[in-house]
Amino acid sequence: MKILVVDDDPDLLSLVGFALTQSGFVVVKAIDVPSALQVFAAESPDLAILDINLPGGSGFDICTAIRRQSRIPVMMLTARGEEEDLVRALDLGADDYLTKPFSPRTLLARARALLRRAGLETGGSMTVGSLRLDLEAHLLHVGAAQPVKLTKLESRLLQILIANAGHVVGTERLLTHVWGHRGSGDRQLLKQLVHRLRQKIEEDPAAPQVLQTVAGAGYRLEEKG
Repeated sequence: MKILVVDDDPDLLSLVGFALTQSGFVVVKAIDVPSALQVFAAESPDLAILDINLPGGSGFDICTAIRRQSRIPVMMLTARGEEEDLVRALDLGADDYLTKPFSPRTLLARARALLRRAGLETGGSMTVGSLRLDLEAHLLHVGAAQPVKLTKLESRLLQILIANAGHVVGTERLLTHVWGHRGSGDRQLLKQLVHRLRQKIEEDPAAPQVLQTVAGAGYRLEEKG
């Protein structure tokens, strides 16, 4: 899992980055709004942790930009703890809110909880429309039909698509999530994986209505009613 951390306090940025890295997360960092948006576009993180007060704007601006294109979990950080900040953050689509100072253990627990709720950690099941994915057993339930067994790679691909249902997931992010780290996957292998998955979820795989290709961008999963 990859986490974007944005804060203009270098000490806090280092502390949070170290705690997350030690727990097995890949961490990408930014110190202001412009660089945060650049890193988000380039790295496609699975979770964003955003300070509110930043050079070049605010964490609210970043959250708004993220929500235009992604459903990844967003956690807001602030030293103020004011109710109006909390309300504004939640109205903009943030999923959680943490007031400074906080312990690394608390941050880690909240980050893991957000990833679990988004279906980006192993275990449990994920549902969108008539599709339900059993993450532990790698079983796909489509409506009332008999469950279909998925390979581990098919399950990982469907996992991230369900977590971002209705939104385009970029090719690079899919490669990173399915094969583990950047550059370890192959675009042709991804196309083959998408083709196999369509055989299991589409009524007519030759004319896909659920798992759609978005030319030049990636793939999008639409709800199957």
